[in-house]
Amino acid sequence: MIRFLLKMMLIVITFLSCLSCSDEVIQPLEKDEAYSLQFPSYFPEMTFDASGNPVTKNGVELGRKLFYEGRLSRNNTISCGFCHIQENAFTHHGHTVSHGVDDRIGIRNAPAIQNMAFLKRYMWDGVIHNLNEQPIIPITDVNEMDSSMPEVISKLKDDQKYKKLFMAAYGDESITGERILKALSQFMASMISADAKYDRVRQGKESFTSEESQGKVLFNQKCTSCHNGELFTDESFRNTGMYYNTQFKDAGRYRVTLDQNDWMKFRVPSLRNIEYTAPYMHDGRFYTLNAVLNFYSDNVEDNANLDPQLKQNGHIGISMNASEKQLIIAFLKTLSDKNFISNPKFAE
Repeated sequence: MIRFLLKMMLIVITFLSCLSCSDEVIQPLEKDEAYSLQFPSYFPEMTFDASGNPVTKNGVELGRKLFYEGRLSRNNTISCGFCHIQENAFTHHGHTVSHGVDDRIGIRNAPAIQNMAFLKRYMWDGVIHNLNEQPIIPITDVNEMDSSMPEVISKLKDDQKYKKLFMAAYGDESITGERILKALSQFMASMISADAKYDRVRQGKESFTSEESQGKVLFNQKCTSCHNGELFTDESFRNTGMYYNTQFKDAGRYRVTLDQNDWMKFRVPSLRNIEYTAPYMHDGRFYTLNAVLNFYSDNVEDNANLDPQLKQNGHIGISMNASEKQLIIAFLKTLSDKNFISNPKFAE
């Protein structure tokens, strides 16, 4: 009888132990929540299609993990974060153009990743119109990540950590190319820069110095025909009189349209965080803001396709003296968002 009772007790203990194990396995993951994209009321209307790709806390976290994931590249060494460094407003500081797998060199300077949820076009030539599709370019470019979505999926599909992250973001463990791209775009949509001194002045919390105020007046007179609005870009494509770089053979928008009228036209970049994003221009040819302004005042090349804004009243370029340039630079530095380049939400 004692043996029978001991045996029954052992069966009960084993059964209860199995129940406990079962509960641990099927315990549901924490419920996902919507991620609130916070931005000032004076910002432009958001262009990101959240109806087709709802931004959630788990989706953004998955996107952040993927943004710093080297396995998105062929040789597992190049992540998005390799060329887009947070402390430099997510540009490739010190590199004129992007560097990729096997130390291959691209043809364009890595643009800043900021306020992407408000833009209508992406890349220097505007070839991408949907943020959900943007990451496919660097992932597949032979000089950048040199990979493919099937290859990326094959590397991640058996990773238990990623299975949990995809489950948390999408409700099941399936890892697909579409989900990878959408998670990356959710993370990029969350990267909003709107806490520069300019914004605090705009909100009545601070005041410009005399130099910054004078610089703002000059900036409005000389620069806002292209760099207007709260993102400081009109997103147009313009030929600004830069010489054709025979090393990279990049004719800008022409590569997309094959229209001779688009020869050497590049997308007007945002000037937010410009203090952090050297070198400048599509091929990183200028390392300082002084050099950029010197180009526009003295070195713009006249050509048949030169933007009309740079060819007025018989003058080529933008008329500025040395003092005016320093004042404009003083204003440009008010567009620097220190919180953005140090926010742990965007860090690896």
